Amino acid sequence: MNTRMRRAAVAIAVGAMAVSLAACGSAKESGDNADSTGSAKKGDDIKVGLLLPENATARYEKFDRPLIEKKVRELTNGKGEVVYANAKQDASTQNQQVDTMVTNKVDVLIVDAVDSKAIAGSVKKAKDAGIPVVAYDRLAEGPIDAYTSFDNVTVGKTQGEALLKALGSKAKDGQIVMMNGSSTDPNAAQFKQGAHSVLDGKVKIGREYDTKEWKPENANANMEGAISALGKDKIVGVYSANDGMAGGIITALKAAGIANIPVTGQDAELSGVQRIVTGEQYMSVYKPYPQEADVAAEMAVALAQGKSLDSIAKDKVDSPTTKAIPSVLVPVVSLTKDNIKDTVIKDGIYTVNEICAGKYKAACDKIGLK
Repeated sequence: MNTRMRRAAVAIAVGAMAVSLAACGSAKESGDNADSTGSAKKGDDIKVGLLLPENATARYEKFDRPLIEKKVRELTNGKGEVVYANAKQDASTQNQQVDTMVTNKVDVLIVDAVDSKAIAGSVKKAKDAGIPVVAYDRLAEGPIDAYTSFDNVTVGKTQGEALLKALGSKAKDGQIVMMNGSSTDPNAAQFKQGAHSVLDGKVKIGREYDTKEWKPENANANMEGAISALGKDKIVGVYSANDGMAGGIITALKAAGIANIPVTGQDAELSGVQRIVTGEQYMSVYKPYPQEADVAAEMAVALAQGKSLDSIAKDKVDSPTTKAIPSVLVPVVSLTKDNIKDTVIKDGIYTVNEICAGKYKAACDKIGLK
């Protein structure tokens, strides 16, 4: 793991001390309360299967994977092994990866589903083989044992509130375009729900799209269609569900000669933060990945060792197929140019030099980011 990842993990660990302490307590205190439905008790020599959905979004390879691997090593005194696979946005590939993990007899699975419904059968296969499953970031269907993510409805509300703030009195002057995420991702539906709860009745939504596979090029094409349909002088803002799509949207806006309208985002990708610095993008949602990754690792190790999740997961969440899933929902932060220092820089996600490299230095200087 590189120096930045170590800094990030340490910084978030301090901010998430309660969660960390709870997890440590569970490792020491819950041995006598092992869940009889989980795997047999094991020591530190465990094998954790980690399945992530795609590698186009920077976060998965840059943050989630190395952070989970690091935390599993910490929790198992260096003896735990993480077996990793990435589905590259293909649900059938991910199902095959689960089959392989089952065949290889991993002790627990952490799954960030490409398609929450399509994964259900594979989750059942794992469960039938005695392998507990932690749903990570997206609420997979099937008999999962635990779930950790961010409060996705709150993410959408945070985006919607920021867009309204940016629009101010212009909210009634024109129309906005809503660029939601993929229809196969349950998180996208929750982001959309949260955003609509804030935006409906406050702005006119001229066009709205569910963007196939979250791809920036699809968002770009959708935005071009919206500009053609509505007219470039009628669009006052864009709700974009994440930073990758925001990049495609902003490219379409520039090509049409549209500037100085607020565009939202999510994930605090480096390119998104840099667009916020220049003013091309208004905001992103910063989600503390190290805390989410730590919780997933804590859940996975506890389940693999046959221990209770009671001291880790205080909440319960229902999926369409499973009720009262032990869950941890991590809070999020609205990221604008005003709090870059207090979020992604303070937590060690990026350095000022990384954000302000090359052509971004002048814009950083202008907003006092040095």
